Amino acid sequence: MYVKRMLSAGCCFIVCCFAAHAPKKHAAAAMTDQQFVIFAAETDMTEAHLAQMAADRASAQAVKTYAQMLATDHTSDYNQLSTVARKANLTVPNGLDPTHDKMVLPFQALKGAAFDARYIHEMVAGHTNAVAVYTREAANARNADVKAYANQALPTLQKHLDGAKDLSKGTRSRKKR
Repeated sequence: MYVKRMLSAGCCFIVCCFAAHAPKKHAAAAMTDQQFVIFAAETDMTEAHLAQMAADRASAQAVKTYAQMLATDHTSDYNQLSTVARKANLTVPNGLDPTHDKMVLPFQALKGAAFDARYIHEMVAGHTNAVAVYTREAANARNADVKAYANQALPTLQKHLDGAKDLSKGTRSRKKR
C-alpha cells in the first residue's frame, strides 16, 4: 500500500511539473515583431477569406453584414500592416499557411444556420485572441511603427469582437424561442 501511495504521489508531482512548465498558448507568449507581423497578416487573410465565404454561405443577413465589414476592415488592415512591415524590414506572408488553411476547411462544408453558428463562434474566439495579442504588441513591440500600428488597430478589433458577441447573443435568443 505504501508503494502505491508513493508511486501515485510521484506521478502527481511529475504531471504538475509538466503542466507548470508546458509551453503557453500563442496569445500568452511574448512575440518578436516579426512573429507579430506574421500573426497579424495570417489573421487578416483568414478573416477576409471567411468573410467572403459568409457572403455565399451565411443565412442571416446580420451575419452577412458583419462579414462584409470584416472583409473591408481586414483587407484595409492587411494593407496598412504591409506598409508598416516593409518600413521596419519585416516580412509579410501573402498567403495562408497550412494551419490557417485547416481552420478554413470546415467552413466549406457548412451552409445556412450551421455556417452562421460556427462562424459567429470562431469570430468571438478569434477576435478575443487577436485583441489580447495586439494589446501585448502595443505595449511591448520593439519597433515604434509596429507598436503604433498595433495601437491603431485595437479599436477596430474590439469593434469586431463586440459585434461577434452581439451576433452570438442574437443566435442564442433565437434558439430559446
